[in-house]
Amino acid sequence: MTTPATKARPPVAKPPGSPGGPARRPVRRRRDRVATVVLHVLLVAGLLAMVGPFLWMLLSSFKSEAEIRLVPATWWPEQFTLANYRELFGRLDFPTYFFNSALVATLVTLGNLVFCSAVGYALTKLRFPGRRALFGLVLGSVMVPSMVTFVPLFVLIANLGLTNTYAALVLPFLAGALGAFLMRQFMFSIPDELVESARVDGASELRIFVRIVLPLCRPALAALGILTFLAHWNSFIWPLVVATTEDKYTLPVALALYSVGQNQIKFGLLLAGSVVVVLPVVIVFIVLQRHFVRGIATTGLK
Repeated sequence: MTTPATKARPPVAKPPGSPGGPARRPVRRRRDRVATVVLHVLLVAGLLAMVGPFLWMLLSSFKSEAEIRLVPATWWPEQFTLANYRELFGRLDFPTYFFNSALVATLVTLGNLVFCSAVGYALTKLRFPGRRALFGLVLGSVMVPSMVTFVPLFVLIANLGLTNTYAALVLPFLAGALGAFLMRQFMFSIPDELVESARVDGASELRIFVRIVLPLCRPALAALGILTFLAHWNSFIWPLVVATTEDKYTLPVALALYSVGQNQIKFGLLLAGSVVVVLPVVIVFIVLQRHFVRGIATTGLK
């Protein structure tokens, strides 16, 4: 027995005032447009608030000392001058200070990349008694302010006879709790099966760490490298206390000490030196920004 085919019902149009009706769509589009414009305005305002001081620093480094002290301050230099940079590179022993900063920041960064990665690998891929307690200790040390350990650390360095040496500037910071925590969280995203298969094939733990784990940790290593390099390139308090002779001064310490003369701060020299200090960090970030953003975004994901 056959039944006649049912006719398709025509779509029922929603009334103009109902939710999702034709009358609501233009209103919703206008609201979305307004929200987009407001969001872009806020983002541009935030960008200007962040970039503005750096732009003023760059432009003011080409001003004379009298123009820098003008009130209200001006943005564009009335007359460009390189006097501040000539004094920076001529009066100061700039190559020595730059070399000291570059050496300390590079060695500390390399140490953190190696040792923090090793700690992260041990806390995620190795099974040993006390692993949770060790991670709790690492996590707890992240919450301790650096100034709390400043004096004990200086006393330890002094008792070892390492004051006014490169070792005093580098050794205390070769591994950090924050870096170990960052690498541990990222290594959770590496499958355990990959490590286990390498062990079954007879690979040693060192080979697994160097040939398999580290290449997969490139984003986290870039993020850790940038953060560490930035912190120790701009480090001031510790080098000021530990370094007692000019040949061990880093660039921030030299700028702070030699920009003051006759009870008056030389802002032009400070601004020119600040531009030179910022440039290497900007270059490092531009080179590694893709890995840095990916490392920060994926850390902690499983």
